This record gives sequence, structure tokens and C-alpha cells, in this order.
Amino acid sequence: MHDPHELLRQGAQAQHRLRRRRYALDTDTLRKLVQQRAEAIAHKDSLRGRLNSVTRKLAEQRGARNQNDLDAAKELKSQIHPADEAQRIADSDLNSFLLAVPNIPADDAPDGGPEDPPVEIRRWGRQPTFDFEPRDHVELATSAGLLDLPRASKLSGSRFAVFRGAGAMLERALTSFLLDLHTKEHQYIEHSVPYLVTPETMTGTGQLPKFADDLFATRVADRSLYLIPTAEVPLVNLYSRETLAEDDLPLSLTAHTACFRSEAGSYGRDTRGLIRLHQFAKVELVRLCLLEEAEEQLQLLLGHAEECLQRLGLHYRVIDLRAGDLGFSARRTYDLEVWLPSQQCFREISSVSDCGDFQARRAGIRVKRGNQKEYTATLNGSGLPIGRTVVALLEQNQRSDGSVEIPPALVPYTGFHTINPDGTTL
Repeated sequence: MHDPHELLRQGAQAQHRLRRRRYALDTDTLRKLVQQRAEAIAHKDSLRGRLNSVTRKLAEQRGARNQNDLDAAKELKSQIHPADEAQRIADSDLNSFLLAVPNIPADDAPDGGPEDPPVEIRRWGRQPTFDFEPRDHVELATSAGLLDLPRASKLSGSRFAVFRGAGAMLERALTSFLLDLHTKEHQYIEHSVPYLVTPETMTGTGQLPKFADDLFATRVADRSLYLIPTAEVPLVNLYSRETLAEDDLPLSLTAHTACFRSEAGSYGRDTRGLIRLHQFAKVELVRLCLLEEAEEQLQLLLGHAEECLQRLGLHYRVIDLRAGDLGFSARRTYDLEVWLPSQQCFREISSVSDCGDFQARRAGIRVKRGNQKEYTATLNGSGLPIGRTVVALLEQNQRSDGSVEIPPALVPYTGFHTINPDGTTL
């Protein structure tokens, strides 16, 4: 969320910067809404000031009170409620406008959008080669009995999955490995958080109102709640409407949760297997820091996400996301894309983003520095999604007979080195 006065102060510069991400900032409407709110506040304050003056005058009168003053007080009181309502409407109109304005891209985010070639920063590891036609993860996992998509469909419909046997063990092992890496070596504090959150919580991180169609909504008693699309939502909002001490920062938070996304508008894309599910598991990383430390923290967070893939021996590349392809709340994003042999291309497995103070303004997360309070910066990244990582592990480590080799880093967690073609393990 933005300070409307700062947007107006920047004027054409703010319009230009937001145009880089394909958003047209209507400064005329914004200026009108700011003025309407200022006028509503001034009118209400004027009425309250005049009422206070008349009330004091009546209190000073001895004996019978002046009828003109009594009539004036009554008339002013009758105008207070409409004035309060006018300010509420003006506040709401301005807030609704601002909630729809995305974050301003960082100046060093590359120009362009998703139609342009990716800006590749680096690659890690060797691209796996095979002397046979590599199979995709669905064929590998289904033939070995690791994945049961038909029964998942029977339970919940399309875009759900059931892991079984060594597949379920691999999923659990991967989760434990990632959480141990982040908590024991990267010093994140693990959390167990609710999967259902309030609309205010969704608004704080930018999912509402922009992405309402991508969310699963429900009701609990008399409350509207949403299933989380990522643990970023509850982790960031743990500190909503709080003022932190400067010594508390930076904060490093992690959680393993189920994530729920309707994937509105994506039908027909990646419907086979584990790439794009309505429910999937993920280990999320969140950092809160001082605004001037955000770039340093972004690089640190990127390194933590990369280390996950490196420890697992997975070939990947780092992409500097173009301004026109940034997520709503992000001002800078690096995508990690892992190589999938069956598709002969890189596919996204993690996004690491710096949101500046955009989410902190929406959620009301501040830090006290001396006698001043300011908004924190928030950063988030996947470290990693379980399903997509399983996809990469199966495809990059497959053998000609349909067996799959387990990366050495995972062996202490799985208890086996190999998944055989029939689903047994060694």
C-alpha cells in the first residue's frame, strides 16, 4: 500500500515507474479522493470545534440558558453523524483506490514483461543427460506406485494428488530436510500457523482484494475466512498492527503448510501431475528488516533458497524477473527455475521477493527507531515447494529401468538410497 501524498508528490515519476509494470496510475482520481477526504475531515473537525465552543458557552451560563445557544448546539449535534459518515465514505473510497495500486518496481528491476526473454543471472550444476528417453514425473511415480492420481480425483476432483508408500516417505523426508536446513543452519524460527485466516490478514499481504478469484473462501460460525495460498500470509501478519523494537530486526520466520489456490484462469495449463495443484505443501521463508537493509536481506534469502537446490544436487538457474512480470506486492523478484528433462526446459520452483514497506503499510507493521516509528520491509521466498521439488528429484535422478536415485543429502531422512521401479526401496 502506498502513501497517497507521496504518490501525488512524485506525480509523473510515479506514473512512469508503475507503467513499467503495466499499471496506469490515475493521479487525477487519486488527487480528487485525497481532496474529498481532506474536506470531509476539515468539515467534521469544524463542526466538532463549533459544538465544543457552544457547549463551553452553555456551561458558563448562569440560570436560564440562552435559547439561541441551545438551538445552535442541537443543530450542530444533528450534523455530526452525517459528517462522520461522509468521512467514513471518503476514507473507504481512498482506501479502496490505494488497495488496488501495486507496488512500485525497484529501479534496477529489468524492463519488459512475460513476453520478453528471461533475464538469466546464473546457472548451477550440470544439466543431466540420458542415453534413453527420459520419462516425466507422472509416468515414473505412477508406475512405481508412488502417486495415485485417480483416487485423488475420486476424493476431491481434478488437480489433487495422493502420495503413497515411498512417495509419501519422500515427501515427508524432503519436508524434514528443508526445515532442518532453515532452522538449524539458516537460523529461521519455525512456526506452526493456521491454514484459515481473516480477510484482513489476506489484505495485509496483498492477496485481497486483487486476487479474490484465486482464493478458497469459507465461513466458520459467523466469520468469513480464507484458506492460505502460502505461509507468507500468516507469517507476515503475525506482526500486523504491532510496533517492533529495532533490536528485534531482522526477523527470520519459516513454516511448512498446505497451500490452497484455485488457479483461476489457468485451466488447460499444467493439468498433468504435480506442477499446478489446488492443494500443495510448501516450506516458506519470511524476513522482516529495516527498509535500508532490504537489498542485503534479499540476497541472503536468495542464497538460502538456492542452497536447498544445491544440497539436493538439482540443476537450476536464477532469473531476474522483469518489472512487467512482478507479483502485485513485490518490487524486486528472483525466480529459481529447475530443469525438467521430460519438458527439456526450466520451470519455476521458487520466487524470492523484496516487498519493501508495501505489505508493512497494509498490515501496520512498524519499528521504533529512537523517537520515530517507521514501516519495516518484508521479504518472502519458497524454500521449497514439496511437490515441484519431488518432480525435479524424480526426473533429474531417473535411471533407464525406471528406478530413481535419492540425493545423498536426503538419505538420512528417507532411510533408503534408491526407489526401485516397483516402488520398493534399497
